[in-house]
Amino acid sequence: MGEREEAQDATPLPVSVTENRPEHSSHEKGEVDFSSNPSPQPFIVQDDGTPPEDRSDADSGPETLLGDETYPEGGLQAWLVVLGAWCALLAALGLMNSIGTFQTYVATNQLSAYEEGTVGWIFSLYSALAFFCGIYIGPLFDRFGPKWLIFPGSVCVVAAVMIMSACTEYWHFLLTFGFLSGVGTSLLFTPSITAVGHFFRDRRGLASGIASTGGGVGGIIFPLMLTSLFERVGWAWAVRILGFLCMFLLIFANLLIRKRLPAAKNASPHPDFRIFRDRAFALLTFGVFLLEFGLFIPLAYISSYALSRGFDATFAFQIVPILNAGSVFGRVFPGWLADKIGPYNSNLMSLCITIFGCYVVWLPFGGTTPGLVIFAVLFGFATGNNISITPVCISRLCHTQHYGRYYATCYTIVSIACLIGIPVGGSIVQATDGDYWGLIVFVGLTQALAFGFIYAAKAVKVGWKPWTKF
Repeated sequence: MGEREEAQDATPLPVSVTENRPEHSSHEKGEVDFSSNPSPQPFIVQDDGTPPEDRSDADSGPETLLGDETYPEGGLQAWLVVLGAWCALLAALGLMNSIGTFQTYVATNQLSAYEEGTVGWIFSLYSALAFFCGIYIGPLFDRFGPKWLIFPGSVCVVAAVMIMSACTEYWHFLLTFGFLSGVGTSLLFTPSITAVGHFFRDRRGLASGIASTGGGVGGIIFPLMLTSLFERVGWAWAVRILGFLCMFLLIFANLLIRKRLPAAKNASPHPDFRIFRDRAFALLTFGVFLLEFGLFIPLAYISSYALSRGFDATFAFQIVPILNAGSVFGRVFPGWLADKIGPYNSNLMSLCITIFGCYVVWLPFGGTTPGLVIFAVLFGFATGNNISITPVCISRLCHTQHYGRYYATCYTIVSIACLIGIPVGGSIVQATDGDYWGLIVFVGLTQALAFGFIYAAKAVKVGWKPWTKF
């Protein structure tokens, strides 16, 4: 994968946060120091293929990378950052996890004259921008930190939700929820996840999982709250109340989220696609692309699926928070497990659960109440882990000070899948005359292919043995 790096003197990174004594620390070895080069280079492992964090001091294999980083792994400031990220993700990903509720409501009310696939473009644009804008947000985080990103993101999200309460036309929803809220979510999502990575290494899976539960909690609260308020106060005030709740959460996010590591002063704020020369990163990106391609389709269409199978509207709306309840548990326990068995192994196990849920539960038994509920819980649990652990998988391939760049570059490619996934799902339903069997088969296929690419990315680093920790 390239010549070995020669030993260089490097400015040591801060050992701990000055105002906080860490509970215990972890020491990260074997990553590249990019301080003299604004363009990050591919992450390189030892000749034996073992990831740096798994090598013992007695290992006789040569080290090809230099540069040490120490992480607090806890303490008041670190956990306050996790709390701030939780608040930001509750608002941002809570909206993302509620797109099924929004789509079902507007498709049967304000936009009832439009086909479901056409309405789906609004929410696809939102999902795509939430990731695509990270192509610049990630490098800007590396250069300037989170403060100048979290605040404008908060303004965009709150403004979009408030304005959406008055929307009546297709282009109104496209500009407010699709564009403005999509950009705002990106400004919140990338810095929140990346900031947590500045404080944790050995416990990064657990910390990221806890922060990511905010999105799952939002995905439970928002749909239930909206469904109740739609009946009591109507669309306009229901959405305004949601906007005030987002404002409250994002005030805390702005106060609590901060960085720890010094800025990468020589880092360019522009994206650098040369990092795809790292085969593991390229394979992981393709895997995440396929994973996200299939992930948003059930989120958007499971309520419509329930209505098509004869379930009443109340249950059809409630199935979304049931799915997101599974997601909350899926972001915590597998995150803890990832710290024990490796984030790649945890991700692959979750993909197996998703494939099982599609083909063994949803396809044959989705028309029954137990079958649909079991699928929703399984899918939520598995994809909740995928969402929270994928950033940790990316972090295994790069220097922490360039984590934002790697993360954003990956999800910029993934944003294409988010853009086309929901409309493709709608087109499949139309092609099967309103039946959903084709959509279910397609979702399962994307997850199976994602498994193959992510497993190959792991194999590049540590070989093909499935039990190797990575």
